[in-house]
Amino acid sequence: MERDTPQRRAIRRAFRASGRPMSPQELLDTARGDGPRRGLATVYRTVRALEDEGWIVPVELPGEPQRYERAGKDHHHHFSCKRCRRTFELEGCPTGFEDMVPDGFRMETHEVFLFGLCDECNTT
Repeated sequence: MERDTPQRRAIRRAFRASGRPMSPQELLDTARGDGPRRGLATVYRTVRALEDEGWIVPVELPGEPQRYERAGKDHHHHFSCKRCRRTFELEGCPTGFEDMVPDGFRMETHEVFLFGLCDECNTT
């Protein structure tokens, strides 16, 4: 059964407002002005509960802290800014991965991660 707590409402609002994958620390920073004070441990508990409910899913970027995004999205990939460390969603998907698979191998899934500077960091 899904519980509706002030913490869950604040974290959900943070995800809706950002529209991008976020780490627990980013969620804490975003939700900080939204309602009562909350700590990082509360954010982790809330994230775990929202993941258990199927409302969010993990986004694992190589060498980066765990991030989460809203569940139910179409297949997509991610861009990670090397300066501000924010992660953004990329729409669409390149093709041709099957051609790269060695003979006798079978590709089951893929992930594409792009790294660079976001528009905000690229102009500063």
